[in-house]
Amino acid sequence: MDADKLMNGVLRQHPRGRDVAEIMAAALAAVEPRAAVRRVLRKDGHTVVAGGQSYELSAGGRVFVIGAGKACAPMAEAALEALGDVVYAGVVIVKDGHLGAAGESIGPIKLFEAAHPVPDERGIAAAARLAALLKEATTDDLVLALVSGGGSALLTLPSPGLTLEDIQALTAVLLRCGATINDINALRKHCTRLGGGGIASLASPARTVALIISDVVGSPLETIASGPTAPDPTTYADAWRVVERYELGDQLPANVIEHLRRGRAGEVAESPKASDAIWSQVHNYIVADNRTAAEAAIAAGRERGFDAVLLTTFLEGEAREVGRVAAAIGCEMRARVAAGGSSPLLCVLGGETTVTLGGG
Repeated sequence: MDADKLMNGVLRQHPRGRDVAEIMAAALAAVEPRAAVRRVLRKDGHTVVAGGQSYELSAGGRVFVIGAGKACAPMAEAALEALGDVVYAGVVIVKDGHLGAAGESIGPIKLFEAAHPVPDERGIAAAARLAALLKEATTDDLVLALVSGGGSALLTLPSPGLTLEDIQALTAVLLRCGATINDINALRKHCTRLGGGGIASLASPARTVALIISDVVGSPLETIASGPTAPDPTTYADAWRVVERYELGDQLPANVIEHLRRGRAGEVAESPKASDAIWSQVHNYIVADNRTAAEAAIAAGRERGFDAVLLTTFLEGEAREVGRVAAAIGCEMRARVAAGGSSPLLCVLGGETTVTLGGG
């Protein structure tokens, strides 16, 4: 990221404004998708090295590249650059407008656009192609899963008995009811097939290596993009409790209600759990997240003479309330400098705030 593009009127007038812009640019560069993948992925002969671990390919072993998320086009480009001709095929799904310069294919990797956050027919068709490709993988193969924010909607493949319209209605209800991301995921993972460990399950018996860019505070694997390569700690009973907690029973399609009933009755298989055998063949790596950006900002600040401290990467709450806290911290910093502090101060706070919209 070019620091010049981050300069605004306030920064131009401040004596350290250029430094601040360069610090922000360093934070953004640290989480740039292509760079994040290239830092952790390379090929050494017939061995794929990811996250510092080696995954040897047999003579007939192939690498399948699959992915979903808003950042996955540049991630896929980086994966092909790193692995070259060992990549056999791939399917990557991105949000509309996020293909970038890659177009609809990157070598053997096919890219598909789909709607987000409410899924559409294109998303389901692309998810079905992704699932079909995974079923080709064998014990000799390696599945490289690229995951980033937005993957939940882009990996929509309705559970048996549910339709696209059912999932669209469910998504719309969840987006407006004020549910937490964990509650949303509990329901979503039990109404679709690829979240909640579904990718890892379909890829078995092949080995799965997931490179993940997190947009979730704390980067819990089961939450990012609904955890397609992570065990699901929630159950159908948990999903039903979300329906009750937010009084959604009369707002959801009858098919969804019936599907959840059957799940609670044990008539529908649960999502993959931590005790399942498949997880010995699955390895997840967070390649960039909020902390990555925050730590890069701290390093850049110290290089420029700031007394820099990372206060938190778990900042959450209503934006107007968090803003008041941030302003109070700023006042304290200014008072310290005015009292004779020897170095300019830099405090970095990371997280995700919420803006609650009124009706209408």
